[in-house]
Amino acid sequence: MHATKLVLAATLLAASVAAHALDKVVFATNWKAQAAHGGFYQAVADGTYKRYGLDVEIRQGGPQVNNRPLLPAGRIDFLMTGNLLHSFDNVKNGVPVIAVASMFQKDPQALIAHPDGGYAKFEDLARAPVAFIAKDAQFSWWQWLKADYAFKDESLRPYNYNVGPFLADKRSLQQGYAVEEPITIAREGHFTPSVFLLADHGYSTYSTTIEARTDTVKNQPDLVRRFVEASIIGWNNYLYGDRKAADALIRQDNPEMTDELIAQSLALMKQMGIVDSGDAQTLGIGAMKPERIKDFYDKMVRAGLYKAGDVDLGKVATTQFVNKGVGVDVRRKLTGK
Repeated sequence: MHATKLVLAATLLAASVAAHALDKVVFATNWKAQAAHGGFYQAVADGTYKRYGLDVEIRQGGPQVNNRPLLPAGRIDFLMTGNLLHSFDNVKNGVPVIAVASMFQKDPQALIAHPDGGYAKFEDLARAPVAFIAKDAQFSWWQWLKADYAFKDESLRPYNYNVGPFLADKRSLQQGYAVEEPITIAREGHFTPSVFLLADHGYSTYSTTIEARTDTVKNQPDLVRRFVEASIIGWNNYLYGDRKAADALIRQDNPEMTDELIAQSLALMKQMGIVDSGDAQTLGIGAMKPERIKDFYDKMVRAGLYKAGDVDLGKVATTQFVNKGVGVDVRRKLTGK
């Protein structure tokens, strides 16, 4: 009888442990840890992922790291990627992944000018004699600028992520991540640059999307739901709550980050409405709409990046895990509005 009780107790204990076991998830980003990844680190730091039954490992990207192939290969579970151009390419090339959320309502890509350069409005930028633009951008959103705003290739100069050439020529433009380069320019140039967010002038892509494999969405929808919803909660808490522990994790992964840099970057994200604006205000952070995806695709067709019919837009993203108002109550509780 005593032995039977021991076996029963051990069985119950094993069942209890199994019931509380967390699902291991590997989530990879597309660059080094920074404020623009803050919501994910927040969900790790404050236990939100754990409350959703997840043990999440964040693997940061970087200049020598390409996490994109790891998702379809099954070596990671979710991937943070840049914008919808990546998703269009995935569908066009038959890569079996799909966007399940968009944590940024606005792509942070921007054109940056000197405040005394003579560019009062966005349309004025097309007459800049020099524009420092990286090669990948020259073959993506620069083509949209040419199609919709008559920018000229003659102004192009290579951008090598060094703000020195821009600082030396007050009539020049340079590309930049709106929550990063302006901070560097202000520090090194001792002036506040003019920042023109492409998203505010028709560049309607979603950004910082979360991608999953299509088989994961089909076979483990509850896992995807929990990861997406916990990430949304994490972003609300990072934007509006106590983020100290998350910032500590960011600095741990990327020692180049400082509290000051993180605070400045987050302030710009809030000021520009990068994360929590537009549809996210009512539908929740992560919101996506098929009509907006089509709008952006149509613009990219006009810019010559794709041909009509190249991409089955129904395979680009799924809205089954977003647009439910998740996290809106958290924001209201933290902000009072």
